[in-house]
Amino acid sequence: MPERIPIYRPDLSGNEKAYVVDCIESSWISSIGPYVDKFERALESFTSIEHAISICNGTTALHLALHCLDIGPGDEVIVPSFTYIASVNMIALTGATPVFADCRARDWQIGPDDIAPLITSRTKAIVPVHLYGAVCDMPAIMEIAGKHGLKVIEDCAECLGASRDNVHPGGFGDIGTFSFFGNKTVTTGEGGAVVTRDPALATRMRKVKGQGQSFVRRYWHEELGFNYRMTNIAAAIGLAQLERLDDILAAKRRIAERYRTLLADAPVTFQRLDEGVVSSEWLVSCLLPRYCDRDRLMVDMAADGIETRPVFYGAHQMPMYAHLAHDHLRTTEDISARGISLPSYPQLGDADLARVVTALTRALDRQSPNLLAHVAG
Repeated sequence: MPERIPIYRPDLSGNEKAYVVDCIESSWISSIGPYVDKFERALESFTSIEHAISICNGTTALHLALHCLDIGPGDEVIVPSFTYIASVNMIALTGATPVFADCRARDWQIGPDDIAPLITSRTKAIVPVHLYGAVCDMPAIMEIAGKHGLKVIEDCAECLGASRDNVHPGGFGDIGTFSFFGNKTVTTGEGGAVVTRDPALATRMRKVKGQGQSFVRRYWHEELGFNYRMTNIAAAIGLAQLERLDDILAAKRRIAERYRTLLADAPVTFQRLDEGVVSSEWLVSCLLPRYCDRDRLMVDMAADGIETRPVFYGAHQMPMYAHLAHDHLRTTEDISARGISLPSYPQLGDADLARVVTALTRALDRQSPNLLAHVAG
C-alpha cells in the first residue's frame, strides 16, 4: 500500500536541530535564553508590528490579550461561531459572555454586517478570527469598533504570512495573537505570541505573562499574572522556522494553487478572497456538495491512504454554548457541515497532490448517484 499522506507534517529541515542542541549544551532550556529574544525580534521584523511577545501557546495568548484589555464578568465579546474553540473558551474563561456572529459564505470570515446588530451597551470587544489563511475585512471591522469604542483582538493563529492591503494580520487591532502548534505554518512544537503597536500594552502583557512580577524588583508581584512564557528551546525551533518562512509560504501557495487547478472541474468550492488579500494557505480546505456524506467520504479517502479532517464545527453547536443565541448562524452551520481540509504541508510533491485529488474525486464519484437522486427529489 502506498505511504499514507497525513494532513500535516512540519518541515524541520533547517537549523532547528542545531539551535536545540545549542540550548542543551548551554543549559538554557527554560524561559530565559537568547533564542527567546531572537525569535521575538524576527517575528517583529516579519510582521512589521513593533512589539512581539512570545507565549507558551496560542490559547494562552488569547487569554493574555483579553485579560490585559480588562475584559471580564459582565462584558460581552463578539466572536465568530465558526472558529476553533479556543477563541470562544478564552472569552468564557475571563467571565465575559461570547456573542456569536455568522461568517460570510464567500471567504468564511466573520461578516462585518453581522457584527453591528449584536452590539449592546455591554459589548467590550470584537475577536475577528482569520481562518484557514485568509484575512477578515479588518478596515470595516475597525470602523465599527471605532464607532462604538470597542477593543479588537485579532486571532491570527492560522494566518502567519498572510496580508490585507500589505498589512499583516495582527497589525489592525489592539492585539494580535498567534499559534505555533505543530501543524501551523511556523511551529515551535507548542507556542504562541501576542503582537501590538501599543508600547504600554506590550509592557503590561510582558509583565503579566511572567506572573505579574516587577521588572526591577524580583519576587515583587505588582498585579495578577500567569506563567505563559515560551521556553528557549521552543523559541530556538521557531527562529529556525522563521529563517525559512518565505520558502515555506511559497511551497504552501504552490500546493494550494495546484489543488485549485486539479479540482477545477470537481463539485467543490474554495474560499474566495477579497481583493487585496493574500492568503497564507495554512490548510487548504473546500466545501463538498450539499447532501454529500462527508464522514463516508473521509473514510473512503482514508482507505486510499489520505488523511483529511472536517473544518471546525460552530462553537454554538457545542453543549456548553448551546444556550446562547444562535438562530442567525445559517452560513456557519452550512460551512461546518460541508467543509473538509486536505493535506497541506510544504513537502507535498506533485505526485502526492495527484494522489489526494484522485482519492477525493473517486470518493465523490461514489456518492454521485445519491447526489443526483437528491437533486431529482
